[in-house]
Amino acid sequence: MKNKITVIGAGNVGSTIAFMMSVQHTADEVVIVDINEEKALGEAMDIRQGTPLTASPVSVYAGTYESAAGSDIVIITSGVPRKEGQTRMDLAQTNVNVIKAIAPQITKYCPDATYIIVSNPVDILTYVFHKVTNIPHERIIGSGTLLDTARLRARLAEYLNVSEKNVHAYVFGEHGETSFIPWSIAQVSTISLLEYKDLIKLRTGILTDLDFDEIEKYMRSSGAKIIKRKGATYYAIAMSVCGICDCLFGSVNAVATVSSMLNGEYGIDDVCLSLPILIADGEIRGRILPKLTDVELEKLHASANALKSVIATLDI
Repeated sequence: MKNKITVIGAGNVGSTIAFMMSVQHTADEVVIVDINEEKALGEAMDIRQGTPLTASPVSVYAGTYESAAGSDIVIITSGVPRKEGQTRMDLAQTNVNVIKAIAPQITKYCPDATYIIVSNPVDILTYVFHKVTNIPHERIIGSGTLLDTARLRARLAEYLNVSEKNVHAYVFGEHGETSFIPWSIAQVSTISLLEYKDLIKLRTGILTDLDFDEIEKYMRSSGAKIIKRKGATYYAIAMSVCGICDCLFGSVNAVATVSSMLNGEYGIDDVCLSLPILIADGEIRGRILPKLTDVELEKLHASANALKSVIATLDI
């Protein structure tokens, strides 16, 4: 059975996602849709001309909302990108308006698709997509803190001199200023990060002390640093989104920290933020709700309240 994905938005993020999908063969068919049809045509043509050189060619082409019909997954990357000095929240109403314009057009042709929201502020836009469509909650996912989690694990792996695959730590909450790391549940292999110096025994060398403040600052500031240095971020978020698609196409539950609508978890509801989510068979299959400390619970509620305060100011 062939898989089809539509990417809405042919900017840096959308085109990089489409390119990566063609290299990894994430789907058999990839449609690129953009209000700038020439840009979409150019990106699709550039990617398509390289597909004969891949191990398993993918059909990549530019199209319209109607061309998206039959898509298993729709990825929305449209909107104004963050510029140097801007926070993700600075984009809120502008990109809310973009989502409100796109939603009825794409859901008309793809009522059974799973939607991945990537545009920022991603938690706000994921929430808005819930409110302006009839798509079931289990089929709306925001990219959330998956990229933040990857940045966290990369930094921890450098400190510990181990593979990122052996680091099990997460970023919870908003993809933004109020995100936080629940250190109480962070592990390297089978042991708590809070006890790693007592339980890891090296044959040679010494273990470096973890600078928790520096690690959290690194995670939180990475996006702004990249924007300052090269103007935009798109490679790592494209990898993250392709990873979500792989989870959706899988038949075994996979865990990812992505944004979804909360319905009473940890005493929070009617807001989208990131927690470990179980994904498989094209939808959210459940949640993992680890026991958090009182301080971590306060941070999670603070993140939810910060998002709700922004939502209250928006025209949805």
